[in-house]
Amino acid sequence: MGKPKFPYTVFLLLPLLFSCIFADRSEKIPLAKVGDEILYMSELESVLPNNLSREDSILMAEDYIKKWVTTELLIKKAHENLTMAQRDVSKELEEYRNSLIIYRYKKELLADKMDTLVNDEDVRQFYDANKQNFILANDILKAIYIKIPLQVSKPEQARAFCEMTTGEDLKELQEFCLRNAESYQFYLDEWVDARIVLQNLPDMPEDFSFPNLKNSLVEKRDEKYYYLVCVIGYGRKGTVAPLEYVSNNIRDIIINNRKTEFLKKIEEDVYVEGIRNQKFKIYHYEAE
Repeated sequence: MGKPKFPYTVFLLLPLLFSCIFADRSEKIPLAKVGDEILYMSELESVLPNNLSREDSILMAEDYIKKWVTTELLIKKAHENLTMAQRDVSKELEEYRNSLIIYRYKKELLADKMDTLVNDEDVRQFYDANKQNFILANDILKAIYIKIPLQVSKPEQARAFCEMTTGEDLKELQEFCLRNAESYQFYLDEWVDARIVLQNLPDMPEDFSFPNLKNSLVEKRDEKYYYLVCVIGYGRKGTVAPLEYVSNNIRDIIINNRKTEFLKKIEEDVYVEGIRNQKFKIYHYEAE
C-alpha cells in the first residue's frame, strides 16, 4: 500500500512559497483541522527553514501536517476513551512546573555563586586521597613512533634519537623523520592508550606488554618497513594512573562534588531561613 497523500498540501503551500502576494502575513490561513483544533500557516512557517527548495518545503510541510493531524486525532481518541479522572493531568503539570522553576532557580545560583576554580593543589590532594580509584584499565604510554622504508640507508640509526625528547634534540629528530620516515607520531604531550601505538606495528600479540622502563625500545620489521617505538613514559595496566593522566577527570569530579554539596546547602539554607522567619508551620497530632 502506498504512502497516503494529503491532496490539499501542494495547493496550501503556494501561499507559503509565494508569500509575497499576501499583504498581511499575519492573516490566519488554515492548513488542517481536527475537531475544533486548527493548524495555521503561521505555525508551519515558524518551523520551516528559509533556505529549503520548493520540493523540500513541500515534503517537509506535508510531513509536519500529517504529524500534527495524527497527534490531534490521538488526543481526540484519548479524550473519548479515558475517564475524566484519567484525563486530569493538573497534578502532573503542577509538579512539572514546580520542578522546572526550582531547577532554573538552582541553575542560576550555581552559575552566580558556586566556586568552580580548581587549583593544582586541590587536584593533588584528591588524587593522593583516592589513588585506589584511579587504576589503569590498559597500558598507557608517552612515546615516539617512527615508520621508515627499508630502502633508507641504515634505518636503525633512528634508535639514537630515542633519548631526544626536548628542545633542539626533538627538533633534530623531527627533521630526521621528515627526511626519512614514511610516517611518524610524537605522543609526548599527553598519555595515550598503548593500543593506539601498537596498532601501527605489524604482528603484535594482543597481550604484548611494553618494558616497564623509560627510554626502552620496541622494534619491528616487515618486507617494506622498519618500525620503531621509543618509550618515554609507561603506565602498566592494573597500577595507579599517573596524576597527569587523570587530572582532568579529577577536576570534573571535584566540580561535581561541589555542585552536589552546593545544591544540598541551598535546600538546608532555605529550610533554616523558613524556620527563622516563621514562613511555615508543621502540624503535629497525637496518635490515638
